[in-house]
Amino acid sequence: MTEHAQQSVAAADLPERGQPLAGGTFFARYWLNGEERALVLLDNELIGSWGKYGEDVAGAKSLSDGAANTRAMAEAGNDIAVKALELDAHIPSYLEGALLMAAKSEGLVTLREDRWHWLSSQFSADLAYTMDFEDGWLDNDFKSLERVARPVRSLPIQ
Repeated sequence: MTEHAQQSVAAADLPERGQPLAGGTFFARYWLNGEERALVLLDNELIGSWGKYGEDVAGAKSLSDGAANTRAMAEAGNDIAVKALELDAHIPSYLEGALLMAAKSEGLVTLREDRWHWLSSQFSADLAYTMDFEDGWLDNDFKSLERVARPVRSLPIQ
């Protein structure tokens, strides 16, 4: 496991969007489960499959909670999910992917445009959501395909 990452941030200490925070780039404030959070993109790039085709990962169906999805993926044996958790991070959810695309379009973060990226939200036993950061296309694809995942941290704002 890597050095333990920052676990929360005081509202008064929050930098401008696009600035460094918690080992990455702060790009969005959002609400998750009744709590305001800061979303941070890490520089790490993970490459692999989402999981096994035909295997339903019941805990990975949230469209908003990427951390919960990533934990469920890791429990199901997914390598990129395990690697993300080792970074004290997670694979973005459907919502977090949309926030990433908005930040990219504003020039706050840089994301690969030559490959589709995994999101942690499962679509079905066969498919999981993917995003193309060149044009912002959101789709689903076969879980067994190799894609990129860019881990994020979600910090409670206090």
